[in-house]
Amino acid sequence: MIKKEMIAMLLAGGQGSRLGVLTSKVAKPAVSFGGKYRIIDFPLSNCINSGVDTVGVLTQYQPLRLNTHIGIGIPWDLDRNVGGVTVLPPYERSKGSDWYTGTANAIYQNLEYMETYNPDYVLILSGDHIYKMDYEVMLEYHKANNADVTIAAMPVPIEEASRFGIVITDDTNRITEFEEKPAHPRSNLASMGIYIFNWKVLREALITLKDEPGCDFGKHIIPYCHGRGDRIFAYEYNGYWKDVGTLGSYWEANMELIDIIPEFNLYEEYWKIYTKGDVIPPQYVSENAVIERSIIGEGSDIYGEVYNSVIGAGVVIQPGAVVRDSIVMRGSVIEEGAVVDKAIVAEDVKIGKGAMVGVGEYAPSKYDPKVYQFELVTIGEHSVIPPEVKIGRNTAISGVTEPEDYTDGMLASGDYIIKAGGVQ
Repeated sequence: MIKKEMIAMLLAGGQGSRLGVLTSKVAKPAVSFGGKYRIIDFPLSNCINSGVDTVGVLTQYQPLRLNTHIGIGIPWDLDRNVGGVTVLPPYERSKGSDWYTGTANAIYQNLEYMETYNPDYVLILSGDHIYKMDYEVMLEYHKANNADVTIAAMPVPIEEASRFGIVITDDTNRITEFEEKPAHPRSNLASMGIYIFNWKVLREALITLKDEPGCDFGKHIIPYCHGRGDRIFAYEYNGYWKDVGTLGSYWEANMELIDIIPEFNLYEEYWKIYTKGDVIPPQYVSENAVIERSIIGEGSDIYGEVYNSVIGAGVVIQPGAVVRDSIVMRGSVIEEGAVVDKAIVAEDVKIGKGAMVGVGEYAPSKYDPKVYQFELVTIGEHSVIPPEVKIGRNTAISGVTEPEDYTDGMLASGDYIIKAGGVQ
């Protein structure tokens, strides 16, 4: 096997439970983003744009759509005879099978894959962040510092710092302390969950800590390397980076794409984002349609009005329908006269004639207040909303619903309908 200088290990097994009904049947990295993409397209595109042509994708939760999307890696030029993209699910060994129990445990279970390439360096990535980064520049920085481990880090508002792994550095950017989600952070430099390890350092740490329950990079591997005196440096990143792990941040990141000058530009020639393209016809916009500041996916038929929204491929918005401040994913149908306001509508949803989605005042969620707290209506894939019903804000719906599921034709703000076949 040909030796590779650096290979990437992309952690894409996350359930993404904070995205609620959006991830009841699909892994978070496979969730649609920006009309035509899926979240995993961003780290995969970063890899090939950075010259990293060997990527192991570690899957676990609901992997079918992710596997189908990645295939043999053709859209990202990762269909290589040597290297390329390899999907790495958990598998059964002679001693029994193990689920991946933590980020580092997942990497440990794929030591054999990494040893095949005997790399000098291993790049660890997360499959659920939206950003563009040249990993080659980070590798040059790693080499220049003669580092054992380099952690990509970026400044965050100090009030949000306790949500992240926080690094404290000296004048040379060498990390002197690392705190995982500290209650009282002493720095605002947050780990992005992107690491470059010298292969020998990573291998030794993984083998040493292999019996650690739920072995994790932030909680176990980094403190272990720090404790034994490894040279660990912070690579400060100041570009756009978004963890779309909550409904609020997912909605915001999509809405930022339609700003007049978007903070995150999908249209740059020199750093393209690649995805699996479907063979579908062009979009159709009727003469009576109204579209303002929106992204409209290929194969969509727009007869109604769309304002400030991201519309996926193959969506139909019928005459008289109005979509405002919303994300509507591929294959969904908004029927005649329906109004959708500040909603996330997953794939293959049908919203009935004259339905009003996103009405009334905000109320806290009765279903899961930690997940549903952004005034959004969240509708899971393959759901059906009957005609003429009204749906309040901060609500969750999953499954085929009937008129009798709505009290007096209304789902009050903060309420939910989760039918069998919806959230497991």
